[in-house]
Amino acid sequence: MKEQALDALCQQVLRRICVEMEASGRHVHVTKEQAQLLFGHDLTPERPLSQPGQYLAKERVTVIGPKGKFENVAVLGPARSEAQVEISLSDGKVLGIKPPVRLSGSIKDTPGITLRGEKGELTVSHGVIAAQRHIHMTPEDAARFGVEDKQVVRLETYTDRPLVFGDTVVRVSPDFQTRVHLDYDEANACGFSAGDFGRILL
Repeated sequence: MKEQALDALCQQVLRRICVEMEASGRHVHVTKEQAQLLFGHDLTPERPLSQPGQYLAKERVTVIGPKGKFENVAVLGPARSEAQVEISLSDGKVLGIKPPVRLSGSIKDTPGITLRGEKGELTVSHGVIAAQRHIHMTPEDAARFGVEDKQVVRLETYTDRPLVFGDTVVRVSPDFQTRVHLDYDEANACGFSAGDFGRILL
């Protein structure tokens, strides 16, 4: 019991000074209309994600580029107003495209891609990005860490291969749960494992 209490206390202290990290693999967001075309029905929730209201869907797609493709790519819900495909820079080399590094939702002047589902196929004219590393944060945590929405900070990782990431964007909303999001290139570079933490450097 004492060890459990000590572990719980350590976790509380750690969360007061650091932010839990997550690695986000390649995935796709689609509209309701695109879901109907690709799958013949709306997205089906499989399990919730850390951000409130977001979920991993049961449906999967094949992402097809000029040079290569990825099968069984995750689709995240709920449906959006525009399609968005988030890949790493390494993924882009396999597909034969060069995704710009952007925040989610910033898809103007981005490459397009072809998506294939179990019922149909479609090509989007734009929407492929490499997600800029960022920190989802509640207003309460933002005040505690002394940061603001859209502020760019550095992030020191407490991982197997610790390093400091620059150009990490803070995104503040009452709809968020506080988490760092890295893509797999970044996660592999720092030796990330599930449950690792990072510290914000101003």
